[in-house]
Amino acid sequence: MAVGPVVRDAETAEFFEGTAKDLFILRTCDAGHHSSPYARQCDTCGDTELRPTPASGDATVVSWAIVPARPTQSDPGKPTVLVVAELAEGPWWWSHITDADPDSVTVGTPLRIAFERHSDQHEAVPVFVLN
Repeated sequence: MAVGPVVRDAETAEFFEGTAKDLFILRTCDAGHHSSPYARQCDTCGDTELRPTPASGDATVVSWAIVPARPTQSDPGKPTVLVVAELAEGPWWWSHITDADPDSVTVGTPLRIAFERHSDQHEAVPVFVLN
């Protein structure tokens, strides 16, 4: 599954500044709780003073689904593994696992964040690889 074209806007600029540098940016409060990249307040304590913090890039599978391949006459295609993953810092993120054998994915499978672009004119998007 290829990453589709993604373009930043005012709400996503901070996040995509990070992905352009191969960083997955979370929002962190003074107590050290990590929230999703677009949180306006801490998911744990409700603090509204959040700062951007790079995630480690480590994650584990929480859930997954297999999207069957769409074969053509010249290409049998490969199934896509869609995944909900828990980042090492706690927040969950969904994407797909690149080049994964669907039979190798189970709850708890270790993952690493990677980044893909649809083209040079579009933003880098987080995906996962088996770790």
